Amino acid sequence: MSERIFEILVFALGGSAYGLMEILFRGHTHWTMVITGGACVLTLYLLEGWLLGMPLIIAALAGAVIITFYEFCVGMIVNVRLGWQVWDYSALPGNIMGQICPIFTLAWFFLCLLFLGIIKLFA
Repeated sequence: MSERIFEILVFALGGSAYGLMEILFRGHTHWTMVITGGACVLTLYLLEGWLLGMPLIIAALAGAVIITFYEFCVGMIVNVRLGWQVWDYSALPGNIMGQICPIFTLAWFFLCLLFLGIIKLFA
């Protein structure tokens, strides 16, 4: 399988997994979240060598920061600029403009810890 096709597969699986997680936890998702999830997972895949070269805790923290960055950027576009109201964290403590909050960054950290830990285990 060519590298480009594999990257498309990683994007599609990441987006599908993210959309499924949202459906399981929120009861619904939005197409922009599927694209965002795909972009996040593809980015982590492309940075795999860099992430796996550092201690697992630091790699998970880097992954959480990357995902939170994507979430903020997409939120600023779809929620603030376009007014689609896909999500709103403004009621949660420590939120920034209602787009990101420490609670979800912590969730991304633990998800990255699990994901990268499994990869390190089998690498």
